[in-house]
Amino acid sequence: MTMLLQVPEQTRARYPDEEGFAERDGVRVFWERYGEGEPTFLLAPTWEIVHSRFWKGQIPYLARHTRVVTFDPRGNGRSDRPGDYDAYRRREFAADALAVLDAAGVDRAVVVAWCDMGESLILAAEHPERVAGLVHIGPTVRSDESDHSVYPFDSDPGTDEGWARETRASWQRDWTGYLEFFFAKCLTEPHSTKQVEDCVGWALDTDMETILTGFRGWETKIIDPEEVAALCPRVRCPVLVVHGTEDEQVPAEVGAALAGELGGRLVLLEGAGHAPHVRDPVKVNTLVADFAGVGAAGTTPATRTWTRAVRRPKRALYLSSPIGLGHARRDLAIARELRARVPGLEIDWLAQDPVTRVLEAEGERIHPASAWLANESTHIERESAEHDLHAFQAIRRMDEILVANFMVFHDVVREQAYDLWVGDEAWELDYFLHENPEEKRAAYVWLTDFVGWLPMPDGGEREAFLTADYNAEMIEHIARFPRLRDRAVFVGNPGDIVPDRFGPGLPPIREWVEDHYDFAGYVTGFDPAGLGDRDELRQRLGYRPDERVCVVTVGGSGVGGHLLRRVIDAYPEARRRVPGLRMVVVAGPRIDPASLPTHDGLEVHAYVHGLYRHLAASDLAVVQGGLTTCMELTAAGRPFLYFPLAHHFEQNYHVAHRLAQYGAGRRMDFPTATPEVIAAAIADEIGRPVDYRPVETDGAARAASLMAELL
Repeated sequence: MTMLLQVPEQTRARYPDEEGFAERDGVRVFWERYGEGEPTFLLAPTWEIVHSRFWKGQIPYLARHTRVVTFDPRGNGRSDRPGDYDAYRRREFAADALAVLDAAGVDRAVVVAWCDMGESLILAAEHPERVAGLVHIGPTVRSDESDHSVYPFDSDPGTDEGWARETRASWQRDWTGYLEFFFAKCLTEPHSTKQVEDCVGWALDTDMETILTGFRGWETKIIDPEEVAALCPRVRCPVLVVHGTEDEQVPAEVGAALAGELGGRLVLLEGAGHAPHVRDPVKVNTLVADFAGVGAAGTTPATRTWTRAVRRPKRALYLSSPIGLGHARRDLAIARELRARVPGLEIDWLAQDPVTRVLEAEGERIHPASAWLANESTHIERESAEHDLHAFQAIRRMDEILVANFMVFHDVVREQAYDLWVGDEAWELDYFLHENPEEKRAAYVWLTDFVGWLPMPDGGEREAFLTADYNAEMIEHIARFPRLRDRAVFVGNPGDIVPDRFGPGLPPIREWVEDHYDFAGYVTGFDPAGLGDRDELRQRLGYRPDERVCVVTVGGSGVGGHLLRRVIDAYPEARRRVPGLRMVVVAGPRIDPASLPTHDGLEVHAYVHGLYRHLAASDLAVVQGGLTTCMELTAAGRPFLYFPLAHHFEQNYHVAHRLAQYGAGRRMDFPTATPEVIAAAIADEIGRPVDYRPVETDGAARAASLMAELL
């Protein structure tokens, strides 16, 4: 038996608390345990075509409330790959489940199975003391005779079209093509590109030869109807069957018949395919949790207080994106204006590091559930390379984190009534609300400073297709549920919107945004006039009148470390060119200043509260291509160099377009910007008079007025 090396996977929303191997007859089965408490969920694997990461949409939510155990099926993931056919029979999978429960110290579990071919039924019928409940999602087993295959598996139809893909000959001609076909049949819902890609990737964590060892056609993979008929009467635990009505792998009638045989509850998901826990995780999570009595509905304290609606203070729940600190500064400014318009308004913040540091410094109230959020900044940092962040793909690969964080929001608003939800680029909130509009319980405001996913040139046709597909889904959401967003606020003006289309056959971005958004103008979070005289400001901040001050900053994530090092390397030459140059480097809250190189006369600081004041007092700034810092410098009328991250579509297109509208900043190319080039640019730009278009100072007030109308 051999183990295949796995490709490094994306950041998880939740990592296991314990892991190990259960061994039976020389076969090691890898398992993981998450969380604590009862009941325990056993998220069982299906056949060896995928492994336990298939449950990534369920694990973080369920494990936040109770104990969850998963395991990789023999033949995939970190489990062994036995080399004989009999090792892959369904009874072996059922026995593996028992061994995993024993290894994890679990006496009894609620078993959740996808595409069950009989192993979970065997487990519940023959070991009732170990199974507290059974959830079947898209079950395959049936008690009547049926033909599971269009073509005999060992035939060669001479084509790779349609179900001819499900033959040995077709597999051997094009294994990856089969996987793409198979999972497209599992995930028939529109805009399922990411889910299909994930499944194909998990299938490629094993190989065709391993799959062929245990597969000789569906009639040999699924337990026979006579055995199903004999097992069903022996199942005594509560049963829930969930089946999509547009399942192209197994008709919904199969799930309905099994629910009837088991005396269980049937939930049909209209319009869903074969893997609804992957494509509709919010709905499936709540169904599974409610079935077992866990989650927000199952953890209600014995004593609680309910207040009549008219007696409640007005409350808002504010979600501020953690990807950069700019959202926090503008959201604080909007919150101050909103409180001025709605006296007595209470605001809770559902936020994560580094945003929480800014909020805490301002005395804001952070909701305790914020501690449950999976950190998006950590994911973004892991996705980055040397001054390179493929922003679209990074957010696309953040899907697991977004599901987990929406479920945190879901629990919060089930427990506490709010009059207003505000999401500043809170992608999880906006997306999953549109996917589950019945979850809306309050007025909802969406804020953003860009609209439209745009492909990078080297992404080719595939990336152009994917960005257009994401845009099309968003457009369809808004068209179908136009009132779900009570306000959509664009932080800027129509001219700040890029003159591109959403994709082939889709509308122009600017035209569509003008039809669907209100415009607040830009929100800097401060009024440059309120900073007072610049010479006095410099004196207050400790800068001498005769020194040239260059502030270097890269925002609130750790992505900018390479740029900081490059600029620091340029400091000696820059100081030679600019006598008396004082360079102040702000590492940010997620970069350790001690990890950066030093030079005599160079200052390196960690997080600096009120950094915008130092930017306004500077003679030059060197920054990344993020919108917030660039616009703060534009508003303050300071010269600056900005370096857009490679492959970051927002910085390269949306931000660059907006800065061009203001005539602000000098764009630099990181790959060609040697320390000498940077030093020369610093010498050219420092102290240079600028003539930018003025940035409005009432953006926060305008945004707050739009929100206040809803209160």
